[in-house]
Amino acid sequence: MTFPVTTLYAAVLGLLLIVLSDLVTRSRRRSRVSIGHGDDPLLERTMRAHGNFVEYVPLGLILLLLIEVKHPDPWVVHLFGLMLLLGRLLHAYGMIRPDGAVSGRYWGTALTWLMILSASLANLWLMAK
Repeated sequence: MTFPVTTLYAAVLGLLLIVLSDLVTRSRRRSRVSIGHGDDPLLERTMRAHGNFVEYVPLGLILLLLIEVKHPDPWVVHLFGLMLLLGRLLHAYGMIRPDGAVSGRYWGTALTWLMILSASLANLWLMAK
């Protein structure tokens, strides 16, 4: 059994994780801080964008996979996958921008939470079927 939709989003989100990791590494080199953020605002923002990504994406992908197992209609799985991907892109953009791009953070968080909430409820509903 294959899970092409979840695999697609896991791969794209994996690439985004590498980009965020690289941004943290570059910020560390620029500020010459190997541990912590050294009171460098850009390093702190990139670290939080990366940290927030790894806090939310694994659960989102697990929920996505479970939906794909029980509801193989690709458009439903794509809907949840796009919510997670767009949410994480917007959040990272908002966190890393020097001006704080509050709307990116807000909508990124809202989309991510909405995906996790609705995917959790969908999995409960699919389990009861």
